[in-house]
Amino acid sequence: MELLKEKILKEGRVLKGNVLKVDSFLNHQMDIPFINELGKEFRRLFPSDKITKILTIESSGIGIACIAAQYFNCPVVFAKKSKSINLDSECYRTNVESFTHKCVYHVFVSKKYLNEDDVVLIIDDFLANGNALLGLMDIVKKSGASLEGIGIVIEKANQPGGSIIRSKNVHLESLAIIESMNEGYIRFKDE
Repeated sequence: MELLKEKILKEGRVLKGNVLKVDSFLNHQMDIPFINELGKEFRRLFPSDKITKILTIESSGIGIACIAAQYFNCPVVFAKKSKSINLDSECYRTNVESFTHKCVYHVFVSKKYLNEDDVVLIIDDFLANGNALLGLMDIVKKSGASLEGIGIVIEKANQPGGSIIRSKNVHLESLAIIESMNEGYIRFKDE
């Protein structure tokens, strides 16, 4: 998606440790008209009218998933990274190792919001090592729902996540795939 690539090149910053900082428009401050265009693109890439839920993980995927959901006319469910007293006692649970936070989260989704009648589209902001997606896929499997596909805003091709997910024969669409990057330089796949 050219609009996304242009935005990354203009506003993104590469930090040490293979971190792409896009917090000025995607995951801290959110450029809503821009994210609306991402939502339209996800809908174009996933044209099925069977999708009943969009699933993401807190926190950076929530805003993107919510904007996209208006084009699918379905609710968003997000996996919570901590169990609180107001979370239903009956939950699907899995573990997710975070690339950016360098820790393992126990994530939860209430059984009330995901079941065998659902057709799920997973949406998230980044795909690096694939751990968040594997965790969300595990929750979908535990719920008995079917997985329509996975939509990612930015994939890092120099990390194994994309290959891992694609090896599972899942319909994966990434709006921008970064082949390599360092401070001051970003190269997209297919350039």
